[in-house]
Amino acid sequence: MSQTRRLAAILAADVAGYSRLIGADEGGTLRRLAAIRAEVTDAKIAEHHGRIVKTMGDGLLVEFASVVDALHCATAIQSAMAERNTAVATDDRIEFRIGINVGDIVVEEGDIFGDGVNVAARLEALAEPGGICVSARVQEDAIGKLDLGFEDIGEQNLKNIARPVRVFRVRDLGVAAKSLAAPTSPVLPLPDKPSIAVLPFANLSGDPEQEYFADGMVEEIITALSQIRWLFVIARNSTFTYKGQAADVKQVGRELGSALCSRRVGTQGRNAGAHHRAADRCPDRRASVGRPLRRLAGRCLRVAGPGRGQRCRGDRAGVASGRDAPLGHAADNRPRRL
Repeated sequence: MSQTRRLAAILAADVAGYSRLIGADEGGTLRRLAAIRAEVTDAKIAEHHGRIVKTMGDGLLVEFASVVDALHCATAIQSAMAERNTAVATDDRIEFRIGINVGDIVVEEGDIFGDGVNVAARLEALAEPGGICVSARVQEDAIGKLDLGFEDIGEQNLKNIARPVRVFRVRDLGVAAKSLAAPTSPVLPLPDKPSIAVLPFANLSGDPEQEYFADGMVEEIITALSQIRWLFVIARNSTFTYKGQAADVKQVGRELGSALCSRRVGTQGRNAGAHHRAADRCPDRRASVGRPLRRLAGRCLRVAGPGRGQRCRGDRAGVASGRDAPLGHAADNRPRRL
């Protein structure tokens, strides 16, 4: 019995709520699932150069030579399923959950085994109906090559996997059934005072272990800016949904209701950072943000306009002060890149 090893992208999929669907209409569910395999999944897998390793009732295990092909296939399947489900009642929809991992696998008589396969199966269980979850390595290999967003949901302890696995949800697919029924998100109005959104910084060190430094720096800046009474600061939970995306600053401003959007605060902001703590408890942490943050506050004042800026001279809440903030033209209610 021969065994071979190779690196592969593994896609695991199953039907969300399969037992409920079978219990409600066994015959009809099996017929619909067979039609979906013939018309959607098998065709998409072949189109994207995948190999179906095995089927397991409601599930599929597929091998790809390329991470990009695996993600292309997964998004194509979810998009096609969302379209098929538009005319189907919510409780009757067949919706897939998909997990994708890349790793070393053992191939034996056409079947595949190994930790890489097990992780893919656990990622699938984390995915929402109509959604896709991927490991950090998949995200690293795919980012910039596909028009997709990735939401970092942190390290997860997966069943029977020895080490925690960092997991990302694939975002902005427009394929989840609930998204099809949801109304378009309204554009948030700009507040009546200067507002700013600090977007997640990119880790340019090439070392994934340093990612938390960049995130920590953003949290420190948001905390410090929030101490400035005349400034409306968008919350971290809102801005971090754009992590890992090449988002358009104007679009982000419209979605968040912010007149100012910053991706960087000098070069120091790309490599420095610290764990988040309340600014009033950690003045030394505020000081570590330093000159780049004072420049950012100054730019906020320039956009705020003379009236707002004059009232804020001498206000040292957080990091702002009059001498660090030359005044300029009035705000024109358009998002700006700082």
